[in-house]
Amino acid sequence: MGKRLIPTILIALLVIFHLQLWLGRGSVPSVARMASDLEAQREQNAKSQLDNERMAAEIRDLKEGLEMVEERARVELSMVRPNEILVQITRK
Repeated sequence: MGKRLIPTILIALLVIFHLQLWLGRGSVPSVARMASDLEAQREQNAKSQLDNERMAAEIRDLKEGLEMVEERARVELSMVRPNEILVQITRK
């Protein structure tokens, strides 16, 4: 009886570890699925990063464009903002 107990326990542990390898939480199929999900998420993140950079560039262009338009309107057309007073000094 004692001679069969140790091999039986070792075989049972081997079966348990083998089942964990194929069916458990960190199993081979589970890790492969997670790797696939991770790659898809990285691709989505890269696409989102490009979209964010494009939108930031558009916002920057719009802000700078409006500032240039406003500056030109102030200088060439003497435009003012509400509650501002324009004082023109002419030199002779």
